[in-house]
Amino acid sequence: MITPVLLCGGSGTRLWPLSRKSYPKQFAALIGDSTLFQASARRLSGPEFAAPMVLTNADFRFIVTEQLAEVGVDPAAILIEPEGRNTAPAVLAAALWLEKTDPAALMLVAPSDHVVPDGAAFREAVRAGVPAARDGQLVTFGIKPTHAETGYGYLELAGDPGDFAARPLDLKRFVEKPDAGRAEEMLAAGTYLWNAGIFLFSVQAILAAFRDHAPELVAPVTAAVDEGRPDLGFLRLAPGPWAQAGDISIDYAVMERAGNLSVVPFAAGWSDLGGWDAVWRESGPDARGVVATGHATAIDCDDTLLRSEDEALEVVGIGLRNIIAVAMPDAVLVADAARAQDVKQAVAALKAKAAKQAESFPKDHRPWGWFESLVIGQRFQVKRIVVHPGASLSLQSHHHRSEHWIVVEGTARVTVDDEVKLVSENQSVYIPLGAVHRMENPGKVPMVLIEVQTGSYLGEDDIIRYEDVYSRD
Repeated sequence: MITPVLLCGGSGTRLWPLSRKSYPKQFAALIGDSTLFQASARRLSGPEFAAPMVLTNADFRFIVTEQLAEVGVDPAAILIEPEGRNTAPAVLAAALWLEKTDPAALMLVAPSDHVVPDGAAFREAVRAGVPAARDGQLVTFGIKPTHAETGYGYLELAGDPGDFAARPLDLKRFVEKPDAGRAEEMLAAGTYLWNAGIFLFSVQAILAAFRDHAPELVAPVTAAVDEGRPDLGFLRLAPGPWAQAGDISIDYAVMERAGNLSVVPFAAGWSDLGGWDAVWRESGPDARGVVATGHATAIDCDDTLLRSEDEALEVVGIGLRNIIAVAMPDAVLVADAARAQDVKQAVAALKAKAAKQAESFPKDHRPWGWFESLVIGQRFQVKRIVVHPGASLSLQSHHHRSEHWIVVEGTARVTVDDEVKLVSENQSVYIPLGAVHRMENPGKVPMVLIEVQTGSYLGEDDIIRYEDVYSRD
């Protein structure tokens, strides 16, 4: 069996404003109805695959479980990284965990934010790499280039790939992201593949490779796994030893130093959606090169992407050429399509001016559901709160604010100090400043309420938790 290892701790900025630190692109439905993370989990499901492992951070752990449950995937393990240390420590942690549970397993390591339209073809490519992986090879997957891309690293083959059929080939070397001229040369040569960052190897082969080529990682990551703490079905890696592991990619730590490398070409379509130009390509532009997604309308436009993520906000483009326009409830991006890779500069500029839109998503996701701010004033705030069936907020109080709750859908079970009562649609309840309170959804459908906060300070850190079923500090 092959154990998929899904990496989903990243917080890329090149797809801002849709992708942000608090809710990155792997959890968004960028192409189709499923999120990229869900599509990755389903793509790596089937008779030859065991239940997946997931490596993520604490902020995303409940998003991961919720999205997997929505597509009927039950993970074998979810490892929580105390902090991002790049892909090498993450892969090593997964291998060490598997050594305890299935030491003869093959591991398929894959990012969870890629698009692979033909899942069957990808699974066939994985099968083609299995014999080499069982023989102790470290197998990587290279994508047949479709254009001279400067945003990817490359893999140089030792020989001509021929028809790019999926079969293990000898890998000569890894090549850093090129400039435009060098990318054109490599495309013309026909012996280079895009580096997809997807790997297949046995547990024992990759552990041996770490011991040989990155021995300094072995002790701290082993300690982080051995001292990890189970928490509500997750395994929290121990933060002390984890912090001692180097911040380094699997390519630099192991792959570029190893001699037992093979590469399987893949020519059936792939994208890491590394910019809005990639989203435009993968979305299937019409005859004039236009993609209008959601509540967007294009009039006499060419080679343009228009996208609105808010049903109350219509985006209309007239006479546009080579433009990217993406609208969220709290931020709008308008850019020349040729500058798609520069979107991260917008995030840096917003962070410099302390704009919350740089990193915070309009919807704030929680293990019990989500909320969004509708109106914010100097001493008041209005929120919409959605609570999943059977879910419960923590038992808490506030130093600086009181709250009014109005239920607009479903029924809430509300605790205010010693009183517990049900509050149904069109009913309200008042939470005085300092009162110990809790909100629960006892029903089988989502519960929606409007919360009106008033007080001198309305920040999310004005919470004293007394009990929490999700073990949040």
